[in-house]
Amino acid sequence: MIPELIFGPANWFAMLGWLVLIAGIITNRVWLRDKLAGIYWPLALSAGYCVAIFLGFGQSGGGFDSLPAVRQLFSNDWALLAGWVHYLAFDLFVGAWVARDAARSGVSRWFLMPVLPLTFLFGPAGFLLFQIFKAAFGKGMHS
Repeated sequence: MIPELIFGPANWFAMLGWLVLIAGIITNRVWLRDKLAGIYWPLALSAGYCVAIFLGFGQSGGGFDSLPAVRQLFSNDWALLAGWVHYLAFDLFVGAWVARDAARSGVSRWFLMPVLPLTFLFGPAGFLLFQIFKAAFGKGMHS
């Protein structure tokens, strides 16, 4: 198994998870949004992350105590793949959490239109934007 061969399918799998999330939001199917895209899809990505960590563990040295040490850690392709799949899993998980929180709070799906793409591309920035929307608009965000 070569990390480069897993990278593409991992991306497509994550993209499909985002499409399932969007389908769940559009159709109001809670099990698609909360269970499939919100739990099971990130769990599958998390399993892939664990496999990549296991296969690459200790091959590159490095550590977490300095930026050069982290750079060294990610010099191994398995560690780099694991880091990428970590992003894919957590960004989808956060996107699903935002969608679930919006639905629970009665927030209009329209407010998710800028938030979810931002979460997909830049995870924490989308989460931050959602929190800013909630704080700034509060009740004005309701359907």
